[in-house]
Amino acid sequence: MKRWWHRWIRTPGELRAMGVVGINMRNARFLLPNNPRKLYDLVDNKIRTKQLAIDHKMAVPETYAVVRNPHDTSVLEKLLKGRESFVIKPARGSGGKGVLVIVAREGGYFIKPSGSRLTLDELKHHCSNILAGLFSLGGRRDVGLIEYRVHPAKVLTEISFQGAPDIRVVMLKGYPVMAMLRAATRESDGRANLHQGAIGIGIDLATGRTVRAVHHGHPIERHPDLKVPVVGVQLPHWDAILDIAVTCHEMTRLGYLGVDIMIDEDLGPLMIEVNARPGLAIQLANGVGLMRRLEPALERSQSHPHDSHDQKIAFSREAFGVKLSAP
Repeated sequence: MKRWWHRWIRTPGELRAMGVVGINMRNARFLLPNNPRKLYDLVDNKIRTKQLAIDHKMAVPETYAVVRNPHDTSVLEKLLKGRESFVIKPARGSGGKGVLVIVAREGGYFIKPSGSRLTLDELKHHCSNILAGLFSLGGRRDVGLIEYRVHPAKVLTEISFQGAPDIRVVMLKGYPVMAMLRAATRESDGRANLHQGAIGIGIDLATGRTVRAVHHGHPIERHPDLKVPVVGVQLPHWDAILDIAVTCHEMTRLGYLGVDIMIDEDLGPLMIEVNARPGLAIQLANGVGLMRRLEPALERSQSHPHDSHDQKIAFSREAFGVKLSAP
């Protein structure tokens, strides 16, 4: 018998029975009641988020420079002096938009993970687009961050095509409810963004082992470019990753959020960003409807309002481990 994700068209009743959460339900039942509007800027502005993380003793990628105005863009060469690799991203970007990864320099050119070569003028143009708000939420004027490029742990580079994979953990009331790894493909140009062609890989919350993978919504067992297995991979530092996720809830006070983390080969887990409106594709990656995780977490928060940091992690690992994940 085929499972629910093998058929594209489902009735609303079937989706409810599967526990699938849609945009409207997410917004009405989980975002609005749990995320006060006044707290959004803590996570919508990556500069503020990074400072909060530093204040809470979390490791984050080093910031090399901030491009705040056209003058900073004009002296970009000076800001990049001595930097062979780096990432340029909008402070208020979302969905991976505007993130430019440079892995090396050759003469006057800057090399992307795909091997494409960019000139300094093209980098300046990209920064100008960031300042103009081309990639930011609501099209607001923005600033650009130039920061350390994560060098992924070897176990992750083996399952990602020329790009750094990241881990998304979705939280409710401080309880991790679902996690996935997003790995780059040739199509996604080194970006770990599912809408740009990356693959989503579900993770067992109890162990940090990958359990399922999808590419453009279709289940897969192997990476479409590298042809290596992407299911059954043990992620390193899983205890630390869950600890970071719960700390992000504590530092932002947001009730419903997504936390993005990368694992550096030398530095270990690094908190990349926090999202107050996490997407729903994580359900496809895990083959489980979010409602089956969110309702137990909500009930636990109401019955045990004084659960500690460690108790929240322990509950999630026990309640949402693979042994209980089958639909």
